[in-house]
Amino acid sequence: MDMKAYSEELKVGVIGLGKMGVMHACLLNTLPNVKVTALCDKSRLMRAIAKHVFRECLVTSKLGEFVDLNLDAIYVLTPIPSHYRIIKEILAMNIASNLFVEKTLTSNYAQSEELYKLTQNRQGINMVGYMKRFGVTFNQAKKLLDEHILGKLISFDAYAFSSDFADLPEGSSVSAARGGALEDLGSHVVDLALWFFGDLGVASAKIDSRITQNSADSVNFEVTGLNLLQGRFSVSWSKKGYHMPEFRLSIQGTDGKLTVNDDEVQLEINHKTPKNWYRQDLNDNVGFLLGGPEYYREDEHFIKSVLSGTIPKPDFESAIKVDYLLDQVRCRAADE
Repeated sequence: MDMKAYSEELKVGVIGLGKMGVMHACLLNTLPNVKVTALCDKSRLMRAIAKHVFRECLVTSKLGEFVDLNLDAIYVLTPIPSHYRIIKEILAMNIASNLFVEKTLTSNYAQSEELYKLTQNRQGINMVGYMKRFGVTFNQAKKLLDEHILGKLISFDAYAFSSDFADLPEGSSVSAARGGALEDLGSHVVDLALWFFGDLGVASAKIDSRITQNSADSVNFEVTGLNLLQGRFSVSWSKKGYHMPEFRLSIQGTDGKLTVNDDEVQLEINHKTPKNWYRQDLNDNVGFLLGGPEYYREDEHFIKSVLSGTIPKPDFESAIKVDYLLDQVRCRAADE
């Protein structure tokens, strides 16, 4: 679908002007048929900066001022613990019918399921920002898996590592706004695994909290899937040597092995020469590069879905499956 073929202009509001909010607002401004109309943030400093950058926007600290703007869509880009309250306010005030929410949808499955059910009674498009689905390497891996190139799937290992809090002292509250490593990093590889393999159940789990009692800094868990598939996840935001977050899945089948991360796909079919696809070989080009090509693609996908009235992926329905599995991990860890 060519967005330029649409004469309709979408009025979009953005809530939250941290790193993700500013980035998405800038990317949206590069898309045809989109006008960033309103910005909301509780920080006086961020509002002052936004007024200089987005000169034709309403910039406010009060969500209620969005009510009379006839917005077509809203981006919720605040910290995870605030998503539930903000989305409920948007729905209660009928501010906009189309919603984009940065992952995870909420802090737990019960809240996410409630929001999903509320949106089922309304017209509109909803999407959650699991941007790894828009990475060219992960899409290549999904294509190969859909072709059943590995034969019967036996097992997989997934990890999500960063050094964001590797040197944070014990007792610090800095990490609290991001929820925990499971939501902040692990949700991405969980979403990819559900996309690749279908429903999974948690068999065992361990959560280590080094920074504070409930910070969930390192998480390891095992899962089972269809046809006796076995999976292992390792997640940490305190892993030294990962100055940029890294996400990786290694998948073993009866006919070979497939390994994928942000930069490369490696396929090893039994008794054949391994084959590699690198990011730069997979048409990793976008209309405007900011923060990574995946962000542009997911914004483009959401806006195209709103314009055409089609269901984007991942939507709230698929996002609650991530939150359900994360809840399973927490419950299983608490029992062990």
